[in-house]
Amino acid sequence: MAYVKKRSVLPIYFVGGTWLLWALCAPLYRPTHYLMAALASLAAYFVGKMIFPDRGYEMADAPGPSQPKPKEEKPQSTGNPEIDALLDERAKAVSEMRRLNDSIKDVKISAQISHLESTTAKIIDAVVEKPAKLPQIRKFMNYYLPTTMKLLNAYDRMDSTGASGTNIDGTKEKIEEMLGTICVAFSRQLDALYGEEALDISADITVMEQMLQQEGIGGMTLGGS
Repeated sequence: MAYVKKRSVLPIYFVGGTWLLWALCAPLYRPTHYLMAALASLAAYFVGKMIFPDRGYEMADAPGPSQPKPKEEKPQSTGNPEIDALLDERAKAVSEMRRLNDSIKDVKISAQISHLESTTAKIIDAVVEKPAKLPQIRKFMNYYLPTTMKLLNAYDRMDSTGASGTNIDGTKEKIEEMLGTICVAFSRQLDALYGEEALDISADITVMEQMLQQEGIGGMTLGGS
């Protein structure tokens, strides 16, 4: 912070006023008259300084030369172009949903957007972890997700106008009704990605139950008697 002193101009006005009053009320045709007027104006200046002193202010230091912003580093490549593209779409979708969530003030819609954001991230993360699942979400990525983003952006634009009318209100109501169905669809897409794991675990449980029955310990808890 820099300290800056600002001089008051009012004492100068006192000086000017003194000379004006002297010229109106006292003679100014001898050198002594001018000397007396100068002394009077000097006294007026100091009186003005006492009444209206200079003031100091703290000012922020002037910014230095702007530094170029560092380039945003792209996520490290996984070696799979399709997965890299998927991660890029994930980042864009999540970022846009967060922006829309901040922009749209409706509490119910905000909660639905939060659900869609979380579910979208989990869907893509599941595929990144197991790229073999990629074909299962092609329709989700190519149609359902972009169409959902289109609907949310349309709602945001209409809502931000603050206007009301047949077209605006009707379209907003349709989108509001549709969002509930979309949330369910996204959740089902996520659940479907774990279908194979569920079958495998179910098969493992069945085999273990059969082995326990053969050993004569079926129905007993581990560590129990």
